[in-house]
Amino acid sequence: MNKPKAIMNWSGGKDSALALHAVLQAGNYEVVGLLTTVSEAYGRISMHGVREELLDQQAAAIGLPLHKVYIPEQVNMEVYDATMRRALQQLVAEGVTHAIFGDLFLEDLKIYREKRLAELNLTAVFPLWQQDTTKLAQQFVAQGFRAITVCVNEKQLDHSFVGREMDADFFASLPAEVDPCGENGEYHS
Repeated sequence: MNKPKAIMNWSGGKDSALALHAVLQAGNYEVVGLLTTVSEAYGRISMHGVREELLDQQAAAIGLPLHKVYIPEQVNMEVYDATMRRALQQLVAEGVTHAIFGDLFLEDLKIYREKRLAELNLTAVFPLWQQDTTKLAQQFVAQGFRAITVCVNEKQLDHSFVGREMDADFFASLPAEVDPCGENGEYHS
């Protein structure tokens, strides 16, 4: 039996890596590529600011085709939605039926994604949804993933956390009030 074709919504960070790993391990989908939004003006991943060159290297290392969606500098939701819709329509035409996300807790974002995808007859998949972030951080290290922090919220973490490798020492040094996976915007990887 053929597996449903899925696209991985790739941010370049740890949650995307863990979600992709979980989906590949479960083996329920044929992951046919990575989908990433890139700022036209800056050549960086829209959400995390990772350079496009590093994104290209990640995709090459993973071994999946990379689908870049270029987003204008001053984008509003209407333009963003239309741009993403065009990209997703092309993937649907190629047989994609599912879209995978690394989201953990933001219910409003999950609902937004599900609604937009349903308009295109796509099903959203959230393999990490509501998992314990301490356990996810431990899995990240135990499974040999490597990432660095690319930005921090200065109200929650000082600058010494920027550029640090996310290893066991990193997670152990996070203040108690900081979510291990940065789910409250404490940091991005």
